[in-house]
Amino acid sequence: MEFDVVIVGAGPAGLSAAIRLKQLAAQAQTELSVVVLEKGSEVGAHILSGAVIDPEALNRLIPDWKEKGAPLNTRVSKDVFMILGPGGAVRLPNFLMPPLLNNHGNYIVSLGNLCRWLAEQAEALGVEIYPGFAAAEVLYHADGSVKGVATGDMGIGRDGHPKDSFMRGMELHGKYTFFGEGVRGSLAKILIEKFGLDEGKEPQKFGLGLKELWQVDPARHNQGLVQHTFGWPLNSRTGGGSFIYHLEDNMVAVGFVVHLNYKNPYLSPFDEFQRFKTHPGIAGLFEGGKRISYGARAISEGGLQSIPRLIFPGGALLGCSAGMVNVPRIKGTHNAMASGMIAAEAAFDAIGDDRSNDELV
Repeated sequence: MEFDVVIVGAGPAGLSAAIRLKQLAAQAQTELSVVVLEKGSEVGAHILSGAVIDPEALNRLIPDWKEKGAPLNTRVSKDVFMILGPGGAVRLPNFLMPPLLNNHGNYIVSLGNLCRWLAEQAEALGVEIYPGFAAAEVLYHADGSVKGVATGDMGIGRDGHPKDSFMRGMELHGKYTFFGEGVRGSLAKILIEKFGLDEGKEPQKFGLGLKELWQVDPARHNQGLVQHTFGWPLNSRTGGGSFIYHLEDNMVAVGFVVHLNYKNPYLSPFDEFQRFKTHPGIAGLFEGGKRISYGARAISEGGLQSIPRLIFPGGALLGCSAGMVNVPRIKGTHNAMASGMIAAEAAFDAIGDDRSNDELV
């Protein structure tokens, strides 16, 4: 299957790239074929984040997002930072906190719902989105430039043999291929090594983030509240912290992050998360509540100095595949979206100049 641009991953970065490509094509009154592959059974199925987002990138991508019904329903109304001890807590005055931690004007969202909405906008523009198809292999031209990707075979039995439902994987070729697989994406790792994209960069660092979504007692709910904590139950030699975000409809997202450079081989991030919820200053929030869902994911924490070279012959890395999280701000969605938009603009200009499979500069 031949396309102008192939995008791996229907996260904020990949979908923003797809939308921007189609917007530019419409403005130029030209045709441009764009396809997005998503390994999850539906868009948003593999999205897990807090999330408090800075709407700056969305404002640029879809200025009338409010009128179009984007699921940004809860504006941050209050920031709280606390240091926890075993039996108590100290709140840090907001005026002592760095300005970059100020969430004024930001929104508490379900990032999965936002991605589903972005997918709707992309499809309305003519983007083809194929959920349930994971890109399993990078394809190359004879000169070593990226040609596209191949999806994995489906319908393989436990014994390794094809079942009656067997379906051979597809090859998708593009003039340019974008990889927005998320943290430590399998294909992104291959590309970083093949093209030496991390040469001269600091090693990437990672954290493990665990999250639960709770429906809490309305009397304990404070819509718009953003709370972060540091300290207990982690010791001074183990980095990490927590977040508690009060969404709409009495829903609360609670999460715990542990930096993966901890020394104690017996430490369990999951168990530390459960201990955190027993703290006297935290436990009351969950009394009478119900846990709705839960999950975990890796987080890139290396920062600007660890971001690899983003372009290579035939494509680019987007979003968390490139480590776009701004750790001091505790945010990355806006950076991921911006990376997709910038890559889209470069690819559109290149295709307009009859270029393909070269480096987007």
